[in-house]
Amino acid sequence: MALPLLPGASFDRNLGKEKFHKSQLWGYCNKVAMLVGEDKPGIGGEPLPGQKPKPKYSVFPREIGSDAPTWVAFDKQVLSFDAYFEEEVPDKNQELYRIRHCKIYFYLEDDTIQVVEPEVKNSGITQGTIVRRHRIPLPPPNEDQFYTVDHFNINIEVILYARRYRITDCDQFTKNFLRKMGVRLNPPACRPDDPYTKERQKYAPTGLYQPGTITTRSVLNVFGELVGNKGRYILDNRKTGAVHQEFYKDCDLTIGAVINVWGRKIVLCDCDEFTKEYYRTKYGIMDFTPIPYKAPLPPKTEKTLPPYTGFGSEEDSLCSCLGLLPKPPQKDFKKFMEKDRNGLESNILRFLAKLITDSPIDKDRKFIISYFLSDDTISVFEPMQRNSGILGGKFLERGRIKKPGQELFKSEPSEYFKAQNLFVGARVCFHGHNFLLVDADEYAFNYMEKHANEFSVADISVILKKLKDIAEPRSREVKQMFAATDPDHTKVIEYDPFRNLIVNITDGVLSEHEIMTLGRCYSMRDDSEMDVHFLLAVAQEQLKKKSFENFGQLSAVFVFNDRKKRGVLPHEMCRTICKSFRLPLADDLLQALLTMFEDGHEQVEYEKFVDKLNWRENQIPAFQTIKVPLKYEDDWSGQLPSLPVKRIKYLTLLEDLFGKEE
Repeated sequence: MALPLLPGASFDRNLGKEKFHKSQLWGYCNKVAMLVGEDKPGIGGEPLPGQKPKPKYSVFPREIGSDAPTWVAFDKQVLSFDAYFEEEVPDKNQELYRIRHCKIYFYLEDDTIQVVEPEVKNSGITQGTIVRRHRIPLPPPNEDQFYTVDHFNINIEVILYARRYRITDCDQFTKNFLRKMGVRLNPPACRPDDPYTKERQKYAPTGLYQPGTITTRSVLNVFGELVGNKGRYILDNRKTGAVHQEFYKDCDLTIGAVINVWGRKIVLCDCDEFTKEYYRTKYGIMDFTPIPYKAPLPPKTEKTLPPYTGFGSEEDSLCSCLGLLPKPPQKDFKKFMEKDRNGLESNILRFLAKLITDSPIDKDRKFIISYFLSDDTISVFEPMQRNSGILGGKFLERGRIKKPGQELFKSEPSEYFKAQNLFVGARVCFHGHNFLLVDADEYAFNYMEKHANEFSVADISVILKKLKDIAEPRSREVKQMFAATDPDHTKVIEYDPFRNLIVNITDGVLSEHEIMTLGRCYSMRDDSEMDVHFLLAVAQEQLKKKSFENFGQLSAVFVFNDRKKRGVLPHEMCRTICKSFRLPLADDLLQALLTMFEDGHEQVEYEKFVDKLNWRENQIPAFQTIKVPLKYEDDWSGQLPSLPVKRIKYLTLLEDLFGKEE
């Protein structure tokens, strides 16, 4: 059976064996054919025909030890030698040279050397690492070679960068390592002492101290530096330099005492409870009145700002004075998020106003003043009136308005109109135009009454207190005035006579808004009926302005979707039909109207709904309210116009003012 030929092999039939061409021995690596060499074995590791096995070992004997590299085998193994070197002291007679002891570390893993001098306290010499760790070359003329472990032994000298180190001894690990390497260790050398240190130690058994040392007996330098710069010292038997030391005790420390701490005077001002108890028990001290120790604050320097130049806004000009890099003025983002429009909460106070003028043309002009609580801005809009000769529209762009009578070019920031400055009966001046606020919408009244702590004109408790202070001295007369206004004893009076009575009683002390708040509090109103009435009035006004008259088609669509002919449809279905029919009503207004025409099962009576919206056949009479075109209202927000107050329950008011009659 013939064997298949390997790639790159040829068969010589005459010789009856395979003949290999070494240059053509190929193989595959990562599925790529390439030349793999003549040493590649066959399948199973068996040599191919013609290959000769190579010896496993060379002719040299196999080495003894680990096959690991030196940086692994000798990792963290260091030879430590004790050494010293002499350092000359040229400018001192007391010592000519100095002996400095050090440690020489030889790192076996990479033949690096480090020289470290142990630190000695109060030596006055910079100690620590003398030679950082690295391979050090041999001294000349062999500077092309480096120190190895063969150059080290005990009691020899090594030269490291021209400094001669004498090795005196080594640790036990170093001795064992050098012996295993076959090094014959020299006997340890003696470790010389520093002559100056040895000289100083002579005075310590004798009881003599160096000059400057505080002792009971002083040493005097007789000659000083007069004779050859050599000193001559004798003992001061008369104790002329004796120093008497006294130390502070606990009895010296009291509140108010001044102690000297190394030249600094410290005043004791106070102590803790433990210290007070200690002095009470031991010394009987009872007075621990603390001494004020805090220095008075320096007078605060007022920062003066340059006056306003008239360019840009005051806030923008002020920011250029607060830093080198001007930044735009920061807005009150928190207030904006809290007072921005949110669903039916518009956070806009609207007032009806008229001009204060003697011009017969301008007397009849009416204006809508809108105050935006989110950023304290004001806009003024003039509704169009037919046959007035004046075009309506935007009268004043939305923005913050300064109060009149302020200097223009000044350093202090200007005052702007706030929400508290706008109320019914207020007189305001916007850029030279004087307005009288004569009415407000229902949302403005409700918001101010809800936040009565911010608006005193809508705080019924404050108004009652003011009215009581005025009317209580003549309570009997006031009761007779109200009784005369109600001859039929119906216990209610109309709003206009009520207003006139309050004006006469208070002599104009209460503003028009306060009187209206008083009337709203004691009025007789059916709010639910008024809500439906006014919502329909607003809806008809919007449909009329959009010229929507397809009420018949809208009713037919409702009838078509009423499969069971019950006259009612689900709320969501009615809303979807109105949206698909493009009924020009805001979604929140549409939802409110559909809810008002629901039965007890959340089914909308669509015929009544369409009939009430038909402004052609069932037009709701106009009310004395603020009517603002939709394009200037940012869409309908659910606020009702001002609900008229018709009748007042005056007996309840009199009881709250003067108490209940017995």
